[in-house]
This record gives sequence, C-alpha cells and structure tokens, in this order.
Amino acid sequence: MKNKKLNAVQVWKQFEDVLAPRLRLSVIERAVYSHLLRHSLLERKRRLRFSVIWLARNLALSRTPVRNAVHRLDELRALRILERSKAGHVVEMRLPEGIRAASDRKTGPGGPAKLPRGTSLEETDFMKTFALRRTIHARDGGRCFYCLRQTPGRMHCLDHVVPRAHSGRNSYRNLVSCCMECNAAKGDTPAPDFLRSLYRDGRLTAEEFAGRLRALKELTAGKFRPAFHAEKKGRESGKRG
Repeated sequence: MKNKKLNAVQVWKQFEDVLAPRLRLSVIERAVYSHLLRHSLLERKRRLRFSVIWLARNLALSRTPVRNAVHRLDELRALRILERSKAGHVVEMRLPEGIRAASDRKTGPGGPAKLPRGTSLEETDFMKTFALRRTIHARDGGRCFYCLRQTPGRMHCLDHVVPRAHSGRNSYRNLVSCCMECNAAKGDTPAPDFLRSLYRDGRLTAEEFAGRLRALKELTAGKFRPAFHAEKKGRESGKRG
C-alpha cells in the first residue's frame, strides 16, 4: 500500500456510485467513511488510529452518531476495528472495490431479530449488531421519539436517552429511534431538558410534550419492548407492556 498511489477520483466514484447506495449508508456513515479514508488509504496508510472526539469535531457532529457509524461500517466490512479503548480506535480501512456485496444481507429488510443465545432481554446490548438496532427502529415505528417526525430509514439513528457520557447503557430501556437533527441537537443533554427545548421552540405542542415525558417514564420502566423472532412461552415477550 505504501508504494501504490491510489486514484482518488476513481475511489470516490466507486464509493458514491456503487458502495454507498449498495450498503444504504446514511449521510453520517458516508461522512465518517470518507473522512477516515482520506486520512488513511489516500495517504498510503492502511491503518489509522483516531479518537471519536477528534472525528466528531472534524465532522461537526456529536460523538454518539459518529461512534455508531464507525461500528456499523465495521459490521458492513467497510473497515475493520482492530483495537478499541478509552484512548480511541485503531481501524484498517478497505477500498470500495474490496468490500463484498455479501454485506447487503445485513442491510436488507430481513426478518425479525433473535435474542443472542444465552442472554436475556435485560442483558442484551442493542448496539451490538445491525439486526438488534433495527428492532429499536421497528419498535418506534420509524418515528423520531423526540419530535415525533416520521423519518426515512436512511435518515434516522439511535439515541441514548441517558447519554453514554453519563454512563447510559445500550439497553432497550435507554435507546430510541430519532431523526438526525434531534440526535445532533440533543448531544449529551438530558432527554427531559431536550424535550423542553423542543416545546419552547414550537416543535411540540403542550399535549405532545406531556406525552413525551410520560413515554420517557414508560421507556425506563421497560414498557417499550422490541419484538423478536420465535419467542417461546415463558420467555420475556417482545410486545409492548
């Protein structure tokens, strides 16, 4: 790689015309892949060490959607996470031409997800796989939990009600589907305070604001459970309580 100079224009065409549509990458995922590619393979470096804070700052985005995008790109094999720690990530980037179409299987409509073997609903990390994240979007009906706006599949993301910076977990009780605008605006703001700002800005009516506060309480109480495939009698149901 060090002795091979890449044609940046050709790489960009492959990414925009083939890879991004095929993998159904969101706007944030496109930005993250492009930025990491720019600082790695296009500079003749296969591996790149970076922090999420650095990446988010360069892209003018909040950390959570950027972190989520890195992990999804890893699932899609657009990059490979070699090391992950508090100090940051070490990734090995892949060119668009080397990313197999087999990854499409993970992004298609697919069937209901299954709980990981040997784990309970309460123990499950819903950020771990695309299928698990999809169950949260399905539970919320393609609607932003905060502003109630319907969001297309490529324009929504997951948000931690209690931010990761405040020790928020990847539990179904702490994750909601939301639009990118709300995700970026909320950042590490507590959810009730963010809802109040939406109400003050006229994006929620008084009735909707009260309803969203009630929904927050029900969410943390475990009443909004995602649906799973072939749940047996006696196991935790995926239906809403």
